[in-house]
Parts: sequence; structure tokens; C-alpha cells
Amino acid sequence: MTTVAVAPLRRWIRRAQVAHLERGERFGTFYFVILFVLVVGSMFWNRLHALVWPADPDTSALAGAALITVVAGGLYLALGRLGPLAISRPAASWLLTAPISRRRLLWPSFATTTAFAALTSAVATLALLGRAGPRPVPVTLVLTGALVGVGVLLVTVAAQSGGRWAVLLDAVVSLLLAAGLAGLVVDAAVGAPRLSGWPPAATLVTATGAFALVAGLFFVLAVRGLTRTPDDRILDASRTAGTLADSAFGVEPSWVADMVERRYWTHRKLRSAALNSRLPVLAAQDLRLALRRPRRLLWLLLASALPALLTHAPVWLLGPAVLVGTLLAAGTTAGNTRTDAANPVLLRMLALNSRRAITQRLLIPAVLAAAWGALALTWLELLVALPPGPWWALGLALGPVGAIAAVRRARVGFVNNALLPIDTPMGSISTGPALASVIGYDALLLGLPAIVLIATGTPLTWLGVATQLAFGLLGGRAYLAGTTDPERVELAKPT
Repeated sequence: MTTVAVAPLRRWIRRAQVAHLERGERFGTFYFVILFVLVVGSMFWNRLHALVWPADPDTSALAGAALITVVAGGLYLALGRLGPLAISRPAASWLLTAPISRRRLLWPSFATTTAFAALTSAVATLALLGRAGPRPVPVTLVLTGALVGVGVLLVTVAAQSGGRWAVLLDAVVSLLLAAGLAGLVVDAAVGAPRLSGWPPAATLVTATGAFALVAGLFFVLAVRGLTRTPDDRILDASRTAGTLADSAFGVEPSWVADMVERRYWTHRKLRSAALNSRLPVLAAQDLRLALRRPRRLLWLLLASALPALLTHAPVWLLGPAVLVGTLLAAGTTAGNTRTDAANPVLLRMLALNSRRAITQRLLIPAVLAAAWGALALTWLELLVALPPGPWWALGLALGPVGAIAAVRRARVGFVNNALLPIDTPMGSISTGPALASVIGYDALLLGLPAIVLIATGTPLTWLGVATQLAFGLLGGRAYLAGTTDPERVELAKPT
């Protein structure tokens, strides 16, 4: 088989893709993006500089090490979910099976991802040094941070090639990420000492040079091994990149949520299991779904301690942080509501109207949100961030609020781009995406009593718990009455 050149094929595909565009449209897009970044950067530069690079570093050595672990682990997981090697959908359709060099086909994606990983890691390193590093800060450490990002990318590319060790590596990185978050919580609770100083400059330069040589060697080996990347992994990455591009261009985040759910369940081997007969049928299905996602339940359990990171922040931030956490916890099973809306045939077969269906779908999310809220407020009370009182009961009372917000968020549907835009001094804002971005989160206003109780700093009484519970139950009743109909099977859109 004769191997042909890749560059002419890429040029032809690029010309075919932009044949309908005007000559200066792409340059106009670049001009708008650069101008937008410059304007917004100039507006918030002073505040951003004071946040990232304060006059006196106030972050401890433990928090710095934990942040390094979190950034490296998060970068690995993000790159792994994106591919990291991906090609465009036209290239996946026409070039992946063509007799061309696989290395030349994947090289543009590899180079772009490498630059992204290095830049992201360098920026994170600069911000971390500004918060935790004693002055003056060695410039070589920024280069070391960029090389760490490249190293994380090389490991991710090797994992994309397949193998049993890749699954083990994901588990190890998840544990490291959890350890980093735990380190941040411990630092917020006990206050670890700061970093006293840096090693000699000669030692840092030598270590950075050695690290650069090792990273360069493995970079060359990774380029030589691009041909070993399986086609199915490249196609999965290409579909992910295409879905993200479509979601950003069409301002439709539901496509990403649907892609994540489909990808998760596609790679799972499940056996049939009987539903709990003592629960309503849809609630029993939600319970089975939650039990089949033990890793997410474990992450929710560990994440209940994350609001403790805000113990030194303004006290009014604690309430909204806990409420958002209840929404995320309830969202573990709330996604089934999208299936009910897209396929009402199942509801007809079960003889369920929309009101009974949504009522059953609220049960398990309410339990998850209540458990998460109780754990989060218990952690805050143990860290002496809250005054005395039955805060665990207040967390349980937040269960209906989190469930309503999660189900309302799951029923958001497609973005309505037909609404008139809103003119502002900064330009016009599309009304449809703006409304879709706040649907679900607006229901968290039902937790306003909890926000006030946490922000005032006074001891909690059972009257406050009862008030929050009444707000949640009355809000749930109003939500069911306003968005469902006992005479219809189809799920009405939220209003």
C-alpha cells in the first residue's frame, strides 16, 4: 500500500470546510476574541493580581503541596476525558482509514495539547508561587511547572494507548486528587506553617535541566509511539471534541451532559437486578442507579468536607456553597428525568401522570441532598466554623431544596435561542443561554432561611430548622403544581 502525504489532504478539507465563509470572517473572529480578552483583563487586572500575587504570601507549605497534587491530578483527568489525542470529525471520517502516516495525522493534535498542558501548568505554578512561595520567587520554578504539565500529558497519551495499567493509573490519580483535597481541608482546620525558603539557585537550575532532559526524551518516544494509539480511542476523543465544539457554538450544555451519561454507561457491564418493591417504581429505579455508581457516592462523601475550605472566607459564602453541594449530590440520579421527558412511552406503560412521575423522581435526590447537607454542616460545626445548634438537622432540611433544584436543572431542555437579546454597555447578551444557565440554581433560593441562619452566626434553634423545612416542602409543592399536570403524561417544561 502506498502512503500519501497528509498536508495536501488537510488543505483540501480545510478549504472545503470554509468555502461558505467570507475571506475576513475568521480574522474577525480572532480580532473579537483578542479584543475581548484585553478589555476584560484590563477591567479585572488589579483585583486578579491582588488575588494571585498578594504582597504577603499567606498559603502554607501543606496547602501548596496539596494544590500541586490537585492541579496535576485534575489536569490528568481532564486530558484523559478529552482524549487527549483527537482529530476533527472530517479527518476521522476520511483520513483515519486512509493510507497516510498516522504520526503525521496525530501530530497537530499532539502539539496543540502539549502547548495547552504546558501553558496551563505554568499559569497554575505562577499563581501557586504567588500565594505560597517566599520572595523572591525563582523563575526556573515556572519552567519546572510547565515541564510537569508536559509530563502529565505524556502519561495521559500513554494511557490512551490502552492497557490494564491505565485503569489502575486512573484509580491512583483519583486517590492522589482526594489526598490533595484532604490536605486543603486539614490546612484550613489546623493552619500549617509556611514555606521558609528555597534551595540554592544552582540546585534548582540543575534539577530543572535534568527534568527537561528526561521530559524531552519521553516526548520523542511519545511522538514515535503515536502510531500505537487505537482507532477506537481516537474516535472517542474526536466525538468528545466535536460535542464540546457543538455545545459551545450552539450554546447547548445539555449535549455535554448527555454525552457524559452515555459514555459512562457504555463502558459498564451490568446484570439485571430486581427493583425494590417497597418503593415507587421510578424511585426504585433511581435507587438502583445510585447503587451502581459507588465511585460517585464515595466522591460525594469526601466532597462533604470541601465547604470547610471557606472557613476563613466571608461567612455568607458558606450557605450558598452548601446549597450548591446539595444540588450536585441530588443530581446523581436526577438525570433520569431527561429520559422521562424524551420518552414518555414508559410513563404511559406504568400508568403514571407527570405529577406522580416527578414526585417519585424527587425522592432519592432528596435523600442524597439531605445526607450531603447533614455531613457538610456537621464538618463545619466540628471545625468551629458554626455556633452551637442542631446543624445536622438543618442539613437534612435542605434535602427538598437540593432535589427540586436538581430536577429543575435536569428538565431545562434545549436552549431557546429565539428570545430577544438584552443590550448592555458591554454589548448584547443572548437571553436564551442566560436563562438556561440559571435554571435550577434559582430554586436554591428556597434555602434562603439556611443562608441567613449560617450568615448571622447565632446559635441554631429547632425553630430555624422547622422554618427551612417548611420552605423546602412548600416550594416542592408549588413546583409540582406549577410544572406538572395530573391529566397529562408528557412532562411540561419548567417555568
